[in-house]
Amino acid sequence: MGHISGGVSEVGQRRIREVLGRHVESGRIPGVVVLYSRGEETYVETLGAMRKDGGAPMRRDTVFRMASTSKPVSVAGAMVLLDECRLRLDDTVEEWLPELADRQVLKRVDGPLDDTVPARRPITVRDILTSTFGLGMDVTAIGTPIFGAIAGQGIIPNLPEPMPGPDEWMKRLGTLPLMHQPGERWQYQIASDLLGVLVARVSGQSFDAFLRERVFEPLGMQDTGFHVPAEDIDRLPPLYAPDPATGEFHVWDEAAGGRHSAPPAFPGGGGGLNSTADDYHAYFRMLLNGGVHNGERILSGPAVRLMTTNRLTAEQEAARTALATENVHVSFGQGQQGGWGLGMAVRTYVGDYAPLGQFGWDGGSGTSTYADPGNGITGIVLTQVGASVGHSIRLHNDFWTTLYQVIED
Repeated sequence: MGHISGGVSEVGQRRIREVLGRHVESGRIPGVVVLYSRGEETYVETLGAMRKDGGAPMRRDTVFRMASTSKPVSVAGAMVLLDECRLRLDDTVEEWLPELADRQVLKRVDGPLDDTVPARRPITVRDILTSTFGLGMDVTAIGTPIFGAIAGQGIIPNLPEPMPGPDEWMKRLGTLPLMHQPGERWQYQIASDLLGVLVARVSGQSFDAFLRERVFEPLGMQDTGFHVPAEDIDRLPPLYAPDPATGEFHVWDEAAGGRHSAPPAFPGGGGGLNSTADDYHAYFRMLLNGGVHNGERILSGPAVRLMTTNRLTAEQEAARTALATENVHVSFGQGQQGGWGLGMAVRTYVGDYAPLGQFGWDGGSGTSTYADPGNGITGIVLTQVGASVGHSIRLHNDFWTTLYQVIED
């Protein structure tokens, strides 16, 4: 860790509170929970309410749907298996994922599904961990036959129908050709869900149970999991997806009886977790601390280095950067860090106020978590406003823009 002086001054804390307050007072963000830490000092801000129409106030222990902010946490399941030599980075995956043997690869991404060549080599553990195994959600491929087939098979989240159980999910995945040769190109989402199936099959436990036993319980993450138990459901706000045209707030997911109120058929590492600010703080501080939590080793130092440093080649990074910068109107500017480690972005160029090496990710449910090893900083920003509009993402941006100014005071 770099030189870390004390915490954040009272003036700095007040500036952060004022910036967050503007978003809540505007009516665009019903409520927000923010936790940030520097060195040993931790600060929490809770503003606004659980619902658009008021209701209970946001609290430090409010539970949020983490959406894609699940990715940096769920990848730890695979790292435990790597540490124990139950997985190896360059082993092929057919032994555990026979559905992915003998792949065909599209000759061109926008071509017909049967215009393929055989894969040059089998898919490896490394390909899945680095999101380069050959399939993913790629906004540049919208409208192509393969994109339609991925949606039609029901193997991506947030479609009207929930994803099927892991074995059926794998069967459907196995019917598709790859979009790119294994190891060739970084692609989003599907690898993060596939990783959960791999962990479950190698460990002989459900992905949910394995994460709970090996990651969540040792870290004291008692409020983290793939559903919210009935006794805690009142701590989960509704998730809103405002109408981009009118700005009207629509409920995308209600708490009681909603998508997160019962264990899902598919525990999705790509976006299925629910959690709290303190649980995520424990996890990201463990990463900043080289894998150790309260004196107990959760992950090895080398595993944490692999996760939190860029794993992409120059060509892969160029493609990811192009994807991010050419679609800022869709992503509201998210994703422009350049690099990608395992399950998370890693900043490889200075494009805003954050320095090189900052790592973390954002969720489409209005959540954002990053840590910065050089400054010893963690920041967790949680709202209930989905990214159908840019409200929550602008709040995330304003938080980090302000935090990096006040730590220099």
